[in-house]
Amino acid sequence: MPKKIVVIGFIGTQLDSGGGAGRWSKWRPTVALTQRQDVLVHRLELLHSGRHTHLIDQVRADIGKVSPDTEVRPATLAIDDPWDFGQVYAALHDYARDYPFKPDKEEYWVHITTGTHVAQICMFLMTEARYFPGVLLQTAPPKRQQEGDPGSYALIDLDLSRYDAIARRFAREHADGVALLKSGIATRNARFNRMIGEIEHVALKSRAPMLLMGPTGAGKSFLARRIFDLKKVRHQLAGGFVEVNCATLHGEGAGSALFGHVKGAFTGAASERAGLLRSADKGLLFLDEIGELGPDEQAMLLKAVEEKRFLPVGGDREVASDFQLIAGTNRELRIEVARGRFREDLFARVNLWTYELPSLAERPEDIAPNLDYLLARHTEEGGQLARFNKEARERYTRFATSAEAKWSGNFRDLTASITRMATLAEGGRIGDALVQAEIERLRALWSAAPDEAAPGSGADLEDLLGAEALAGIDLFDQMQLAGVITACRAAKSLSEAGRRLFAASRRAKESANDADRLRKYLARFGLDWKRVSARV
Repeated sequence: MPKKIVVIGFIGTQLDSGGGAGRWSKWRPTVALTQRQDVLVHRLELLHSGRHTHLIDQVRADIGKVSPDTEVRPATLAIDDPWDFGQVYAALHDYARDYPFKPDKEEYWVHITTGTHVAQICMFLMTEARYFPGVLLQTAPPKRQQEGDPGSYALIDLDLSRYDAIARRFAREHADGVALLKSGIATRNARFNRMIGEIEHVALKSRAPMLLMGPTGAGKSFLARRIFDLKKVRHQLAGGFVEVNCATLHGEGAGSALFGHVKGAFTGAASERAGLLRSADKGLLFLDEIGELGPDEQAMLLKAVEEKRFLPVGGDREVASDFQLIAGTNRELRIEVARGRFREDLFARVNLWTYELPSLAERPEDIAPNLDYLLARHTEEGGQLARFNKEARERYTRFATSAEAKWSGNFRDLTASITRMATLAEGGRIGDALVQAEIERLRALWSAAPDEAAPGSGADLEDLLGAEALAGIDLFDQMQLAGVITACRAAKSLSEAGRRLFAASRRAKESANDADRLRKYLARFGLDWKRVSARV
């Protein structure tokens, strides 16, 4: 048995009005619903504020003439001002809460043609939130008004899960956003892909600061630029992209570079300077190595981030800049806060969305797609095609993904390596001999740096543990602990040390908390990160 159709809608104080015989030649949306030959409205819930009882009686009588099988049930809502959003929404919410819906037996059409615009919006929201378990009903008059013509109607189901085309479009736009952040590189690292997917979502939903952590060369600057491109293409930013490496800012010049200065603020300030924060107005400011900022600059930056206002150096009048901040660091800022080198309140402000970029050594499966990307970029920028032959690519990939490849400079090392081979390639062909020469070059480059994992170097166990405690530890455990401490002192954070120490075993895990694993190991000997990471 088909479900009974129940229409819920407001009386139209203008559209439904009319007196005398002439009213039948006028299109009245509520009455017209019951004049249709193809639809039988079993019940009409006619909502009103209690002020138009005469009109309701008229409409009810007219419906009784054209559709005697339709039950009309007027419902008075507590609405004093039909243009007050709060009143209207609250009244509809109470009505829906108490209404005895029977969706298994009845089909509900929520009429949004009548009522004030506020009422129509509230009806839409109530239906979208499923307080009214039905579909929207939109009606329209006939093109040529004539007696008995009910006009047209359309039903709109707000359950987007039923609209496959819309769902596919949203999925495609999300995929396009992720691809933009990755520059089209088909990365295969599951952890990195999950992180990029979340960054895409956050970038489009939030203007809060982001913090990108990771070793030098991991791609923090590159990712910040791509986040800007994504927001720009979605019309979320009107300004430009401003980038500064805070490690290059020193002394009095740091405040001037960031916040600008007024004329005469200090010796040599012959003219006013806007500063980088004002240059980033309506755009995105990327502060790389934010941990290198001095205490005064940190305090001024906190005010600028929170209030979008700050004082230029030497000025007594605040200026404004509405920028979005992305900060980058290769330091463990929590440790810097504990040591008093970084403001706790600034860290709390930039730590809402924090993402740690894995090093290239942690993403060996991404070497191959990055080779394709870098070769394509070389061709695009230089206009010269360069390609590996099969054997040369296999040799280079085998070395690049082995434990021997340190990639201490991360993607900077890889970019430089591919650039060298592509530039030297005769006829654009990168052959076996060229690959072997590049491998030897990389080996020499990395061997020139001190071996960060050499056990025993710089690890004074007796100073850390005491002679008595050290005597109770097997030599095997002493040597292992010495190597762990050396790795910790070579790393800039607990997370980075954990990634290096557990690089092989972590690949077999769906998700790995290397920092927690290292923290528990140190705790076995009564040690913590703060003690072991102190340089000697």
